[in-house]
Amino acid sequence: MDLLFFKALLMGLAIAAPLGPIGALCIQRTLARGLAAGVAGGIGTALADAAYAATAAAGFATFAAVLTRISLPLGLAGGGFLLWLGWKGWPRKTAAPLAAQAPATRGLWATTATTFALTLTNPATILSFAAIFAGLGLAREANPAAAATTVAGVFTGSMLWWIFLSATVATLHHRLPPGFALWVARASSLTMAAFGIWALGGALRQLIA
Repeated sequence: MDLLFFKALLMGLAIAAPLGPIGALCIQRTLARGLAAGVAGGIGTALADAAYAATAAAGFATFAAVLTRISLPLGLAGGGFLLWLGWKGWPRKTAAPLAAQAPATRGLWATTATTFALTLTNPATILSFAAIFAGLGLAREANPAAAATTVAGVFTGSMLWWIFLSATVATLHHRLPPGFALWVARASSLTMAAFGIWALGGALRQLIA
């Protein structure tokens, strides 16, 4: 396997694996709507990661400059989006099924689009991306072939994680207690709200400064 592709794959895994708001949302969707919904959300996240990889691979200095210019609107948009998702995802019922029927194709497209937007505006993802990209030395690769390899590796690594997570949750859901899905839905909503408040706080501090 090409070393650059392997490094980019590891980067995709490293960014996707921490259980932040996107991971919690993936687990919640898989429990409530099945494996297809979890994988659909994973595709959205992997596409957003690949988009950032493409921007960074085009020129790390440009990538850093772009992040500096858009950090404030992204923080405001991402924070508000996370708060909205946290409010919308909070369960209004006393019980929730561990696995519902497979969602319609239109619902899967909406899931992919929503998760893509959430990942693209998530400040934690942006900061992790910049740090790991520089740490793995990917910023030194500048030619088109290296850029394409980097994007493919990041997408593959991210997608592998989301498939693994969704498949694991879907496989084990029969062994989980009846109230587990409700607990996950509440924890997911609180996690997204907490990250949303953190993102808005950072954006407001930047605005005041």
